[in-house]
Amino acid sequence: MEVLQLDVSGRPQSWISAREAAIIYACDGIAWTLGPAFYVLRGGMQRVSGLQSRIEVHPIIAVRGVVPSRAWRQAPALTNAKLFARDRLVCAYCGGHFHADDLTREHIVPTSRGGADTWMNCITACRACNGRKGNRMPEEAHMTLLYLPYVPSLHEDMILRGRRILSDQMEFLLASVPRSSRLHA
Repeated sequence: MEVLQLDVSGRPQSWISAREAAIIYACDGIAWTLGPAFYVLRGGMQRVSGLQSRIEVHPIIAVRGVVPSRAWRQAPALTNAKLFARDRLVCAYCGGHFHADDLTREHIVPTSRGGADTWMNCITACRACNGRKGNRMPEEAHMTLLYLPYVPSLHEDMILRGRRILSDQMEFLLASVPRSSRLHA
């Protein structure tokens, strides 16, 4: 399981391992936490008290101070896995639900005609529909988009990364995802 690391204001920064989070706990770098502890690291016996040291790791941690982040780029990185997750494994042309192996990244404006490889120009399409459209515009191929592309927010991107997300983490992230997002469907 991974820990959702936030900055002190609550903006997601990254997914980190429980062991990486334990280092932040040990250095007194935690500002606040959310959710019940889900992982316990045990250390050696304390000489003075005779008790075993332990660190309880929570699923969501906010880190004190300034945390450098690559997360606040203009747009999240576009990958097929995240694109297919954004589009819920549904072909934008026929509406069929497919396994990821049977889907392709479809450029609405083909790259051969100057279309960019961006979130706003890419949708999920099954192999048959992608082949049928070819390097034409959807209207030239007499194909209609069943849904429109959009750029995922940072919170959506954290969900789309495909990690196993604990319910506390999902609840936190979804609270900041626009109601219009397909992730709410």
